[in-house]
Amino acid sequence: MNNLASGNCVSCRGGEPALSEAEIQDLLSQVSGWTVEQHDGLQHLVHTFKFKNFAEALSFTNKVGAIAEEEDHHPMLITEWGKVTVHWWTHVVKGLHKNDFIMAAKTDQLAS
Repeated sequence: MNNLASGNCVSCRGGEPALSEAEIQDLLSQVSGWTVEQHDGLQHLVHTFKFKNFAEALSFTNKVGAIAEEEDHHPMLITEWGKVTVHWWTHVVKGLHKNDFIMAAKTDQLAS
């Protein structure tokens, strides 16, 4: 995970393929607790983080938002009392890209 977390997102302009299943499985083994789910026909990298209360969940949401802005790669964040669900995927490739796994690793670092 440290290797992915130290990476930076690359700009995707379209025309690039989404990751293959073999590539996804390799990268998935490098991030803990993340799953691949289908949403609106696209693969998303998803993890739900648990917190003691809403204030901690909101603080985490804001930290994820800050790194998303730094990397110019933005997730779907669902903030609830005591938990935040994070979805990473890449719109332009219509699925998963290495950027999503880099951001998942960075998200994990924020949670630890």
